[in-house]
Amino acid sequence: MSDIAWFVAIDGQQQGPMGEAEVVDKIKAGQIGRNAHVFCEGMAAWEPITSRSEFAGAFGATAPPPVPRGQSADEIDYEIFGEEMQFVEITLDPNEACIGEAGAFMYMDPGIQMETIFGDGSGQNKKGGLMGMLVGAGKRVLTGESLFMTVFGNQGNSRQTVAFASPYPGRIIAVNLVDHAHTLLCQKDAFLCAAKGIAVGIAFQKKLGAGLFGGEGFILQKLEGDGMAFVHAGGHVIHRDLKPGETLRVDTGCIVAFEERVDYDIQFVGGIKTALFGGEGIAFATLTGPGRIWLQSLPFSRLAGRVFAAAPQTGGRRKGEGSVLDMMGGLGNLLDGD
Repeated sequence: MSDIAWFVAIDGQQQGPMGEAEVVDKIKAGQIGRNAHVFCEGMAAWEPITSRSEFAGAFGATAPPPVPRGQSADEIDYEIFGEEMQFVEITLDPNEACIGEAGAFMYMDPGIQMETIFGDGSGQNKKGGLMGMLVGAGKRVLTGESLFMTVFGNQGNSRQTVAFASPYPGRIIAVNLVDHAHTLLCQKDAFLCAAKGIAVGIAFQKKLGAGLFGGEGFILQKLEGDGMAFVHAGGHVIHRDLKPGETLRVDTGCIVAFEERVDYDIQFVGGIKTALFGGEGIAFATLTGPGRIWLQSLPFSRLAGRVFAAAPQTGGRRKGEGSVLDMMGGLGNLLDGD
């Protein structure tokens, strides 16, 4: 073995320098897993530890690489319109179809036919018969969605369009799942529509802290397939490509989606005073690369909380309603500037 000094990144924490033999020993002892990354002098960037011949053999036998699969989702064309309140218009060739979340439909051409089905229309549960369809639909219930999904198919002889609108101010994100290892994890309620053949399922949080304090609970939406999917986020949306071992700490509600290879965990804020009086909750999320993440500036829960707090029915303040009764009942508001 060589005497090269190696550095190892595990869950965003860097270890080293250490020799090759020491790294191998830690792998065999279970102290370094397959998701770690390594770096040494002369390398251009951090690399997955399993990609290095020096260490790959220490993990033992590996599963055979996945067999390349053909296109199963319909290939659709689309265009996104608007700024604050966006909608996406999908153009379907004859016999093509797309799926839409309940309540997202906006308009469609006469040649489009709607069909309400159990599950997501991906066809993954057909082999299981009725029970498979029920299981697929039941997964959607766990994320708070409807048992049913609507398929919009082009039954005409020419290209037809169908549109889906965002439910609140924000941005629509178009994602080709082929570019993200065929899988994307996103917050519940983020899914808007997709090409038929995309599976809309669930992903359980494996870590207790992420499940209890992660803002999204134990369950996230999981989009799988090889076509286009569209998710919605509130406010302004940005994406970041995290490098191997790079960690970003984020408010849990501001996470829109991330690639499956990104490590997601929860970190508690420091100090009781900050947790109780800081106004930012008791924990925030840590996202560790490599992988792409999408963040939103206005989570719907934050917007809804402000609206609910200001609603008169909940004891909130009414501003500028102008009636005599409102002025009499809101004398205190006049004194404090409202």
